[in-house]
Amino acid sequence: MSNDTNLSGANLSNSRFSYTNLSAAKLNSADLSGANLIGANLSGANLIGANLSGAHIRATIFGDVDLRTVKGLESVQHDGPSTLGTDTLVRSQGNIPEVFLRGVGLPDTFITYARSLVNSPIEYYTCFISYSSKDQDCAERLYADLQSKGVRCWYAPEDMEIGDKIKHRIDESIRLYDKLLLLLSEHSIGSDWVAYEVEEALKKEPEGIPNVLYPVRLDEAISTCTTAWAEAIRSTRFIGDFTHWKEHDPYLKSFNKLLRALQPKQPSDP
Repeated sequence: MSNDTNLSGANLSNSRFSYTNLSAAKLNSADLSGANLIGANLSGANLIGANLSGAHIRATIFGDVDLRTVKGLESVQHDGPSTLGTDTLVRSQGNIPEVFLRGVGLPDTFITYARSLVNSPIEYYTCFISYSSKDQDCAERLYADLQSKGVRCWYAPEDMEIGDKIKHRIDESIRLYDKLLLLLSEHSIGSDWVAYEVEEALKKEPEGIPNVLYPVRLDEAISTCTTAWAEAIRSTRFIGDFTHWKEHDPYLKSFNKLLRALQPKQPSDP
């Protein structure tokens, strides 16, 4: 196709464009749902308002395109890695779904800082969730809700791959993420793994990174425990209250406080 191809608003669902040169093509508001775009060159194409739901891509070139208003990027089928130019990231102002960025093959570190790389403000700190496996239900709820609000977070059972060296992965994650969200309960206070994660997180604070640890309580165990590290947290940190996390209204109130705590202060903030 020539680089001035005008397919604006066209119904191209399930069409085959494998290894087609669509550079600079006008595809705004086009329906490309389910289309085969494997190997297609979309450099400079106008994709404003286009629908890519269920489209298949691999070795597809997204160079110098604005993806902010493209529909269905979350459901694109990645049959292999593709090329995403830094010019596309800049034109899109970093507003590209994380699942799409991961699908094209960008590494987690790059995805984590993608917004700051294009001078877009970081809306939330990233966090590692430390908890006992006996509090799995609460951890999963927080993880899902934080992710839905755009907070990048990680916790071991969700992402740990078979054969991973657990200690190495935890060290790596605590180093990469800004905050340690600590779920305090009678179970976690007695966990050697949680104690280790807290110790590693606190090592970041002497390096000049403030308030790495953000503890929340799931029960009243922290009030009476005698474990040394937990006593230190009780006496030196504000502890969020998630004791009623199973109840909708109290949970929502506590969750909103947590979101505010994960927002970086702007220079004008008091």
